[in-house]
Amino acid sequence: MVHATLSSAKTLLRAEMRALRKTLAKRSPDAAEQAAANLPMERLPAFAVVAGYHPHGAEIAPYAVLDRLAATGATVALPAALTREDPLVFRMAEGRHTFVPDAFGVPSPPPASPQVHPDIIIAPLVAFDRRGLRLGQGAGAYDRTIQAARAQKPVFVIGLAYAGQEVARVPCEPHDMHLDAILTENGYIEVRKDPS
Repeated sequence: MVHATLSSAKTLLRAEMRALRKTLAKRSPDAAEQAAANLPMERLPAFAVVAGYHPHGAEIAPYAVLDRLAATGATVALPAALTREDPLVFRMAEGRHTFVPDAFGVPSPPPASPQVHPDIIIAPLVAFDRRGLRLGQGAGAYDRTIQAARAQKPVFVIGLAYAGQEVARVPCEPHDMHLDAILTENGYIEVRKDPS
């Protein structure tokens, strides 16, 4: 019963925040560039490979952030879903004109692109809170992916969002993965590591 209640709360919040996100995107067309300017490079862990995502709907585009990270010499990767149930894999993103639809229909680097393991993942979200919890699209792909990536090595995950996507508390289930930071057009929010 608790799971059903949490699931319902997530569904309602997701619908509300998707509608709000469309409004925020229209209101702040340069939010992606502002967010990139707010990224405190000196506070990030060492990285050689960074991963972003292909924006869907009104998601804030990560390309300005990825360009800033790539300017350090880092390799840029984007995700590809091989199935709808497994964690995403990350492949080098060499040219968007060569992208192919993955298992979710999202344009992704083709199978011939080398697979890499990112040190930093820029994650999309529908809503976030200051505990570092994110509400995703609902398929669980990023939770599975972050869990699998962190099982291999330390991975720093930054949620990229409009500031208006912040809520007091994202409903949390055991499988939900925490972010390390959130980046918005208004600033950079580090997530406290102590439980609260």
